[in-house]
Amino acid sequence: MNLSSDDIIEFLNTSLRIDTTDIRRDTELFSGGILDSVAMVDLVMFLEQKSGARIEPADISLDNLDTIHSILTFLEKREEP
Repeated sequence: MNLSSDDIIEFLNTSLRIDTTDIRRDTELFSGGILDSVAMVDLVMFLEQKSGARIEPADISLDNLDTIHSILTFLEKREEP
């Protein structure tokens, strides 16, 4: 996978203009109110483009996308044969 924590943090900072100073791998992005549903669309598009994975509507959940760690874990599982 060509996606890292740093890539996601850079996207949040540059594309979504989020202050990422205090964002870590376990920071709750949606539950914590950092991102909203509009940002979710942009994030999913970025993840699909950067990882090459297709994220289905059923995949969009807090379990899969609420933290950087959960995003990377979800995408890694998508790569498994």
